[in-house]
Amino acid sequence: MTTSATTTAADVTTRPPVAELNSSPIRLNPLDILGLGLLGVRTRKMRAALSALGISIGIATMIVVTGIPASSQRALLDQLTALGTNMLQVQPAPGQNPPVLLPAESVDMAARIGPVTIASAVANTHAGVHRSDRINPQDYAGLTVLASKPNLLSAINATVGSGSFLTPGVAKFPTAVLGSVAATRLGITLHPGQPSPQIFINNRWFTVVGILATTPLSPDIDRSVLVGWDVARTELHFDGHPTVIYVKARESAIGAVRGVLPATVYPQLPGMANVSRPSDALAAKQAAKANFSALFLGLAGVALIVGGIGVANTMVISVLERRREIGLRRALGASRGQVRNQFLTESVILSGAGGLAGVVLGVLATVGYVTYQDWPVIIPLASVAAGFGGAMAIGVIAGVYPSIKASRLTPNEALASA
Repeated sequence: MTTSATTTAADVTTRPPVAELNSSPIRLNPLDILGLGLLGVRTRKMRAALSALGISIGIATMIVVTGIPASSQRALLDQLTALGTNMLQVQPAPGQNPPVLLPAESVDMAARIGPVTIASAVANTHAGVHRSDRINPQDYAGLTVLASKPNLLSAINATVGSGSFLTPGVAKFPTAVLGSVAATRLGITLHPGQPSPQIFINNRWFTVVGILATTPLSPDIDRSVLVGWDVARTELHFDGHPTVIYVKARESAIGAVRGVLPATVYPQLPGMANVSRPSDALAAKQAAKANFSALFLGLAGVALIVGGIGVANTMVISVLERRREIGLRRALGASRGQVRNQFLTESVILSGAGGLAGVVLGVLATVGYVTYQDWPVIIPLASVAAGFGGAMAIGVIAGVYPSIKASRLTPNEALASA
């Protein structure tokens, strides 16, 4: 009996106290922390909805104030590009005797320059054109017959008003395309379903297959009759030397292209090749890009700051409203870290939901307004990513102080002030 009692006493003395067994707080896995964060959102739906609404308005504003100016910028830049910001012209130096002739292969040589995107040309055939063979050949119509490369329209931003242009197949035959002024002077119009009219060029009939719209960048084309390059050689005794070379290049390299063009198209006498200077619209376009970029950054920064202040304010008020809850959780054994993680998670959830809703609202509003203005729809992906990512970052930053404040409340302080 003595031995048994001794053993029992020893066993009792070696057992750890109950307080020591329960002294370490229970660890919560990420799903538990997420559940606690969602608990505050579910139990206070109206407050959570209003908080997320504030975030969504801020993010939607950021997307709208970047998307609409970006679309407006693209529309403006397209208009400036139509003014020839990326175009150059090469012509032989005038007033030379004998006249300067650019090499026949100069167009292909210009196209080989790295930043050049397209190179085309026209050439004066010195042929006469009349409405019919009944008109006195000595009567001058004031029109120029030009041999044209098939890609001329793309090079000078021209469009066909009616009919079609000189495609590679059509250009092999005696066909012509009239500039807008040339068509008026010759009294020619094209009507679908009716036979194509003909004109008389150097005692040879040519069928008119198209009439160009007005070409602001190349007014000389408006007063010209365009024929195929090969037909001009066979029918009009054209010598193959281009009169004007049109070059399009990347805007960022337009100055460098202008510097190498003379030696490229006329290696023997670079000084005999005159290159036009870049359009004044290029400087305006570059200035518009710089100004719009600064505007985007400023507006996006303001929208994010407003959203962050809204989240921080909401979370601070939430801590003040829920002191009783915080006190009870602390009294039941929740650690400071668990309380801090709960409020930080709730802040991130509100910001994430608001950010996602803001992205959707911002995109829809931007598309609607831009479509109404008939602008190209441009929504910078960086703005969308920055909007949602910024909302999440704002949630973390704005939730740090309230979560720390909540975790520092002792049970007595929380319950006494509730």
